[in-house]
Amino acid sequence: MRIDCQSHVFPNAYIDILAQNPHPPQVIRRGSEAVVTYGDVQTFRLQDEAYNPKRKLKDMDEAGVDMALLSTNIPPPCMLSPELGLKGAQAINNAIAELVDAHPNRFAGLACLPWQNPDEAITEMDRTKHLGFRGIMLYSHIGGKPVDAPRFAPVYAHAEALRMPIVMHPTVPTWGEAIKHHWMIGMMGLQVDNSFALLRLILSGILERHPHLQLVMPHIGGILPYMSGRIDHQTEVLGRATEHITQPPSAYLRRIYLDTVSPSIQALHYAYQFSGAHRLLFGTDHPWVDMPRFVELIEEMDIPDAHRARILGENAAALFDLT
Repeated sequence: MRIDCQSHVFPNAYIDILAQNPHPPQVIRRGSEAVVTYGDVQTFRLQDEAYNPKRKLKDMDEAGVDMALLSTNIPPPCMLSPELGLKGAQAINNAIAELVDAHPNRFAGLACLPWQNPDEAITEMDRTKHLGFRGIMLYSHIGGKPVDAPRFAPVYAHAEALRMPIVMHPTVPTWGEAIKHHWMIGMMGLQVDNSFALLRLILSGILERHPHLQLVMPHIGGILPYMSGRIDHQTEVLGRATEHITQPPSAYLRRIYLDTVSPSIQALHYAYQFSGAHRLLFGTDHPWVDMPRFVELIEEMDIPDAHRARILGENAAALFDLT
């Protein structure tokens, strides 16, 4: 079984709420076109055809993908003003729930939360858990606030208690102004910023305090697997940033699942060597990719067939309770 752990939708009801946001990110309507803008830092067009569920199912069939975990990528509802955060999250989650109800054997849901309002985030987590959602989304910052800010601690504790895995996803960095030229935000900035977010979760002790909290880091871990030796040297040899952890940072990193959204066979082999077959999850980042190619990359990896089966679906089935 092949399970795509990173597949995106962008509901029209959420576009309407983004259009009401009093500050970037916003949706600007130009005739029949909708443009997401982060001020003068980043813009992109929303293309209805790209997110069409019929297209997604067609592409899944062509790639031999059996099931997709659906989420919304960027901008997330935690970037909205406080009065719109819950409305935005519910618009996304309601739309995903409808797709799952219509195609229960093909789709499962990952819930967006209004993280900027922790009490509302917990309430929405409970609601989506009842609706059958399999996990929740966390982005590289929460309306500009760091993911390890103390006010978000109850949300992590509740996710652990409900056994709702957290799937991280990048968003446009708060420092995007510095790298807005040459499309460097998309090329590298998103992954670097998400890597800082995960490093915050490790060094702040959130994973130390919540040993049963399951976390998924996309794009084969961003840059952290490649930097883990230097990071461990900073803590274990130089004694820096050890106040909240009792193990080397790499020990927490190896506890985390990585998805395989990378167009590089060399990078995939490195992730396999770093985390092992039991911690890799197949993903595509649809609709922005050639889905069959991401399947082919896993098929081309020089690994045992039993490990390939774990990566393509068995790990996800167990983590997200899809059996």
